[in-house]
Amino acid sequence: MSSFEDLGFCKLDIDREERTGFPEVVFGAGKTIEQIEAIVRRLITHHNRALVTRLTPERGEQLAALVPGAVFHEASGLLQVGDAEVRFPGHVAVLCGGTSDIPVAEEAALTAEWMGCRVQRIYDVGVAGIDRLLAYREEIRRAHVVIVVAGMEGALASVVGGMVRRPVVAVPTSVGYGAHMQGVTPMLAMMTSCASGVAVMNIDNGFGAAFYASTILQLVKEAND
Repeated sequence: MSSFEDLGFCKLDIDREERTGFPEVVFGAGKTIEQIEAIVRRLITHHNRALVTRLTPERGEQLAALVPGAVFHEASGLLQVGDAEVRFPGHVAVLCGGTSDIPVAEEAALTAEWMGCRVQRIYDVGVAGIDRLLAYREEIRRAHVVIVVAGMEGALASVVGGMVRRPVVAVPTSVGYGAHMQGVTPMLAMMTSCASGVAVMNIDNGFGAAFYASTILQLVKEAND
């Protein structure tokens, strides 16, 4: 049996779940509605679920109307088919610095849920009002993986990295003013964090953070089985 299915305009990786534990996820930007619909229908056939990222509200609603069972989440730009089922032990905490970071945080949270993680959202806990973060200190420490989404100078990742004994996955966002450089400043700050062991994703890549966190919990499950 071939590991991929040739749809003419793409070669669908139907073997990816067997290799990695998760089906191929569709990057929605740059594809036509017809292409995405075709891919999603084939993914459902093979995996009984599908996930599409980076959709505008208009395109997301169009696709939701075309694919039975599809749900579009406007805040994150995700289209989801298939109910989230908890597959892994432990849980992921998703933190964000400010309300403007929520779209990226929701991309991370919803993706992690779709992949099988239990997720706790702790939003608007940036360091400019650090008492907000410290009020959730014990909850954050109980998480098994912590995703930290922040723009501006990205300091939240370093603060959280110094608080917990768990993997911290940092996501810089393109939220900020001039010298913030559309997310380059927080990305470099997170990469040079004085808190040891902080893993850094690309700018606005909530999906990548969720995938990374899910593979950690997947490994925990496999080690305990």
